[in-house]
Amino acid sequence: MALRPSLSFLRIGSPTAPHTLEFWLDYVCPFSAKLFINALDPIIKPAVTNEDGHLKDRVKVIIRLQVQPWHASSTLTHEAAIAVGRVAPESFWDYTLLLLKRQTEFFDRAVADLTPTEIRKKLVALAGEVPSIDKSKLPTILDHLTYKTTPNGGVDVTDDLKWNVKLGRQNGIHVSPTAIWDGVIQPDVSSSWAQAEWSKFLLDNVKA
Repeated sequence: MALRPSLSFLRIGSPTAPHTLEFWLDYVCPFSAKLFINALDPIIKPAVTNEDGHLKDRVKVIIRLQVQPWHASSTLTHEAAIAVGRVAPESFWDYTLLLLKRQTEFFDRAVADLTPTEIRKKLVALAGEVPSIDKSKLPTILDHLTYKTTPNGGVDVTDDLKWNVKLGRQNGIHVSPTAIWDGVIQPDVSSSWAQAEWSKFLLDNVKA
């Protein structure tokens, strides 16, 4: 349930909420997209963040970044999301939603002929389509994704991405999406769950 301070934008809901619901997602995983678009955004987020939400101050949600390295663009999409979170933290969720809706543009075949730099620029251009992101911030987002240090030193957000990867390895996260409730993996949670399944799960598990 730990969260590095520089990654606080990965959390929605009150930091002091007694329950924690975590989701390990990959930006180029179709099942991660299905879960986020069909459940996390329309069902869980309002319940946790709206003033009249029945989970407000009771449950916090943390998005965990699960890079799947067999997809060449996975690392790049996660880096871009962190860069957006750094520059426009209030827009991280909106960017995540748009990126998952448009994830096929970053599938293996779609980017096969692009360089990593070209893919990064494409990801920053996508950020420019998020209404809540001020277009003047796009150069700064791109700057966070630009090599500037040693020949193999990564970019500005590399350390934050490493932290996510190390946490996933340490906790044995192998599949995206993976849901965790109060620190324990929930293998029955499915990307196909709709309102009824989530309502039952939350009714059964929210005790505070």
